[in-house]
Amino acid sequence: MNIEHILQETIISVINELYGTVVDKSQITLQKTNKEFKGHYTLVTFPLLKISRKNPELTAQEIGLYLSQHSPIISEYNVIKGFLNLTITTETWLKLFQTIDSNTNYGFTSVEEDAPLFMVEYSSPNTNKPLHLGHVRNN
Repeated sequence: MNIEHILQETIISVINELYGTVVDKSQITLQKTNKEFKGHYTLVTFPLLKISRKNPELTAQEIGLYLSQHSPIISEYNVIKGFLNLTITTETWLKLFQTIDSNTNYGFTSVEEDAPLFMVEYSSPNTNKPLHLGHVRNN
């Protein structure tokens, strides 16, 4: 299971607990946190404002506080202008890496009989000349 999916499901259950509303996965916007801020993932709270009926910073603060107190996968959080930056616990990362390591077929998919075929075409321009838009038309 992907850490983003786990985090998304956890946030959906938190919103259900806090606001009594079931949200769709499309309303949960997770991004990787910018390097200048602390955290692993960022929850964009703006799509959730109709549900919480509060300002973005207060909504992010409520969700972050609930996650840090009730979820074993979140170690800490911080709120910056309506964006909730979440830090994943070391134990969660270790469990994920152990799952990946124990599964020898992790990342592979089996080819089905009716699977579509894909053709990958590589560009091979002259490496001694600069690459330009004219190389694209030949592919």
